[in-house]
Amino acid sequence: MPTATLRPDIPAELVADYDYMRPCAPGGDPLTAYAGLLDGPPIIWSTHHGGHWIVARGDIVPHVLQDWECFSSERVFIGLDGRPRAVPLEYDPPEHGPMRKLLAPAFTPKSVTLWADEARQLAVSLIEGIAPRGECEFVSEFARHLPMIIILRMLELPLEHRAMLVGWVDTSLRSTDEIARAAARKDMNAYIGELVDRRTAQPGPDVLSQAIQSGGVNGAPLDRDLALGLTSSIIGGGLDTVATTMSWITWHLARHPADRRILREEPRRIPAAIQEFLRRFAISNIARIVRKDMELYGAPLKAGDAILVHSAVRSPSVFPDPCRVDFDRTNAREHATLSQGPHRCIGASLANQELKLFLEEWLVRIPDFALADQDAVVMAAGVVPGIERLQLSW
Repeated sequence: MPTATLRPDIPAELVADYDYMRPCAPGGDPLTAYAGLLDGPPIIWSTHHGGHWIVARGDIVPHVLQDWECFSSERVFIGLDGRPRAVPLEYDPPEHGPMRKLLAPAFTPKSVTLWADEARQLAVSLIEGIAPRGECEFVSEFARHLPMIIILRMLELPLEHRAMLVGWVDTSLRSTDEIARAAARKDMNAYIGELVDRRTAQPGPDVLSQAIQSGGVNGAPLDRDLALGLTSSIIGGGLDTVATTMSWITWHLARHPADRRILREEPRRIPAAIQEFLRRFAISNIARIVRKDMELYGAPLKAGDAILVHSAVRSPSVFPDPCRVDFDRTNAREHATLSQGPHRCIGASLANQELKLFLEEWLVRIPDFALADQDAVVMAAGVVPGIERLQLSW
């Protein structure tokens, strides 16, 4: 657990009244607020959420994410308690590798191609239903449908559960109401528990059933706690990350017709553009737990401290003009949106495929679009900062 909110050994200049869940006014741009940390020390101490460190300089991010021997992944979300321990996300080597293999069958090249083909069909259907209207609220009418349907199919869950699950995930990740967050986590935990028990008793062809029946970890059966953590990871990661990234990309393209034109006229550039979008709109707020006392860039870290990594903090020394989207940037793939090191997102290939097919199909059918009005956008901070409302017209 993190140490106390206030510690006498921390220099006053490193202490900040900064809450990453509320870095700006409600509805404002949290990614811009995070970037403001670059003006201060490389690592600061936040007095919120029990007290924790924040990496405030982008060139330090890879060091913390990749060095699992000094920075453990045993608790990667700050302010998101009362949930199963995420599998494999919140386990370090050597346990991490065998747990990661439980999900490997779902993300082989063959599986990714299968899910991507289905996602393309779904995307086309959704876009062609929207296009004739000349307007849409992108988040609720498109972004939250496509990735979620794929995850529900992977888990063989009813599509009508979509709205319920999205509501729980969105509240857990972004609500500033702690009571509401706790209630959402309780409901999600109950849903996941019932699902695990049902698939244990009556396994099917879905990803979860295969993991439960796989023989578990290192020959030991997959116990209920691990199955709960695995299911939580699949649902939580699959339902929100891609949808949120799609919304940030669309917000940018709605305001930059030149970039729309490039991707429409030169679709071969879309894969590289996706990496640049992931870099620019980095949405991961993940934490590590310090394993031993150390000094890091002047910060007196102690064993047990939590240290938050804002992947959106992009140092100019790493990415020149970091807030500018540049499809010709040569090091865009060095972003940390999908983490780095052994904990790099196992679903990265599927996420990239979903984003690629979205851009390919959307820009063909709705090539020119813009923000509907000056109040078209409502943003939200949180564990995964996102866009709550994105009203478009064309």
